[in-house]
Amino acid sequence: MIFRRKFVTAATIRELRAVASSVRASPVSTAGLVVVLAFLALGILAPWVTPRPEEAWGVKYDATKSFLPPSPEHPFGTDELGRDLLSRVVLGARFSLLIAVCVVGLSLLIGIPVGIVGGYLGGRVGSAIMRITDMFLAFPPLLLAIALAAVLGRGLENAIVSLAISWWPWYARLAYVQTNSVKSAPFVEAARVVGVGELAIMARHILPNTLAPIIVQAALDMGSAILEAAALSFLGLGVQPPIPEWGLLVSEGWIYINRAWWISVFPGLAIFATVLGFNLLGDALREAMDPRLRLIKAA
Repeated sequence: MIFRRKFVTAATIRELRAVASSVRASPVSTAGLVVVLAFLALGILAPWVTPRPEEAWGVKYDATKSFLPPSPEHPFGTDELGRDLLSRVVLGARFSLLIAVCVVGLSLLIGIPVGIVGGYLGGRVGSAIMRITDMFLAFPPLLLAIALAAVLGRGLENAIVSLAISWWPWYARLAYVQTNSVKSAPFVEAARVVGVGELAIMARHILPNTLAPIIVQAALDMGSAILEAAALSFLGLGVQPPIPEWGLLVSEGWIYINRAWWISVFPGLAIFATVLGFNLLGDALREAMDPRLRLIKAA
């Protein structure tokens, strides 16, 4: 068992190095990584780097400066209340990051255990778990999230819960498939022979060997979570004023699109760039973590 743990650790280190080298080798992947890191840094540091924090939070506004176009003083212009749009977009990155992390995190916490238990136990228990999962998968995620948000009510927390409930089945199905392919492996059989408990087998042996495709899917879903949270806010079912979430900023500026295009365009560009960055990074991770794709690319 000690040898096995050391071997897994060394293999994991080599795999991580191969993934890092593969990502660095592609300019497109590097660009996606830079965008993602910039978004993460902006989301974490937003309260300290926001140019005009009082205007960003909606505490202070000056109606005499409403609808000012982009200028050196206000690079992104101002909104209908005269608030600096750059400050609101910068602060909005923090809420978009919070939504993405919470939605994907909650989906992983629900979906991975459900999928591993269903795949490992199999039989009637596994079938029952997967049938429940399939019931959720029968609904389009955004449509289910809209229905749940309408029932739970508006707000940041309810938007996160609605999106997480609509997404966990995808991780459950992915973990279920990976578990079925791993549970008959020799090292799992050896663990059973020496008397290792089922929970320990699932946690120590099956879980680490199912994470690669789940990590790739989670990276892709970070961008999708931002996009779908923006959709909920645009429809009035997500984040509510005065929180400057990007989707809400787009929604607030939509009615002024012919008069002040910048109110919707700049938050929309922020959503576009962030989602594109996560998609590029997710594709790079998928290629880097699949040995077959690495061999094809090298050839």
